[in-house]
This record gives sequence, C-alpha cells and structure tokens, in this order.
Amino acid sequence: MNIIFELLRDTFPLLMHGLYFTLLVSIVSNVIGLILGLIFGLMQVSKLAILKVISTVYVDVIQGTPLLIQLLFVYFGIPMASHISMTPLIAGFIAMSINTGAYMTEIFRAGINSIDTGQTEAGRSLGLPYGKTMQLVILPQAVRQMIPPFVNQITHEIKDTSLLSVIGVAELTMTAQSIYAQNFRAFEMLFIVAMIYLIVIYLFRTLAKVLERKLSN
Repeated sequence: MNIIFELLRDTFPLLMHGLYFTLLVSIVSNVIGLILGLIFGLMQVSKLAILKVISTVYVDVIQGTPLLIQLLFVYFGIPMASHISMTPLIAGFIAMSINTGAYMTEIFRAGINSIDTGQTEAGRSLGLPYGKTMQLVILPQAVRQMIPPFVNQITHEIKDTSLLSVIGVAELTMTAQSIYAQNFRAFEMLFIVAMIYLIVIYLFRTLAKVLERKLSN
C-alpha cells in the first residue's frame, strides 16, 4: 500500500494532466452528442419518412460498429482518403461526439415517445405549432425522464475515452501506460487509474442524482 501512495505522489501531476484530457474529451463529446441526439431524435419522431430514414441509418451504423473502429476510421481512414490531416485530439472529439450522438438519439426518441400523445394534442389545441409544442410542452417533460439514461451514457463515454490511447491522445489511460512502461509498476499504476475513474464517475453520478431530485420537485 505504501508503494501505491508513493507512486500516486510521484506521478500525480502527470495523472492529473491525463485526467484533464479525459474530462475535456468527455465534456466536448457529450455536449456535441447531446446536440446531435436532439436533432436526430426529433428526426426519429418526425412525420417525414426521409428524416426518419436518415436518423435510423445514422443510429444503426454507429451502434452497429465498435467505437474503436470509428476512432481508427476517423483518424487514419478519412485523412488517407481525403488527404486532410487532423490531430489525435481532434479525431477523438469527432469520433466520440458522433458515437455519443447516436446513443443520445435513442434516448431522446424514447423520452419523447414516452410522453402521452394527449400532451401534443393539448398544445395544438392551444394554437401552438408543432415546433413550439415540442419545445414548450413535450421536451420539458421528456427531459426529466431522460436524466437517468443521460447519466448512464455520459459515464460510459468517460470510460470509453480510454480507447483514445490507441490513436495517441495522452488521456488518463495512456498516461498510466507511459508511466508503468518506465517504472514497471503496471499493477499499481492501473489500480491508481481505476480508482481515479471510479472517483470521477462517483462524483458525477452523485451530482446527477442531486439534479434529478431538484427537477422532480
């Protein structure tokens, strides 16, 4: 146990630097993913068939392929095909955001469909157009029900950032790998990193529960 505390003390600045990139990618990809999820979620419940088809294809392709393949495709495949280079961090932002967006789409779709159709009819009877009815009546009610799956998805994305190490993003996992490649303390370093992930996700879940309680009151 003393060895673990000594390692944590000696490597703390490096680990916090890696955690910074883990949280940065998580925050950016989840914000963009929420926006994509809202857009494609609304397309899923649209009456226009073409919008449903586009959204369905997007969700099926992303959910049907591994995130690792998506990362490699964005970082290696697209630049080789288009001759447009990008940094590992930018590739990470793009791939993680697109991946998150597909799962957020399903959350929005399920949340919107869970609201009784009478709510839509009530909004329309008040003279509200479809867009305003969705904005002012349906979405506010649906969001309350979507918080638990939102939290689950965001925590998955935080953990999935560890895959960014394969394209060279110096996030928390890659930082730990670099450290134990030099000191040969793989067990101890991976234990420390696992505890850091656990603490971060626990804090996030705790804050989410507080927010959920406030919104339910």
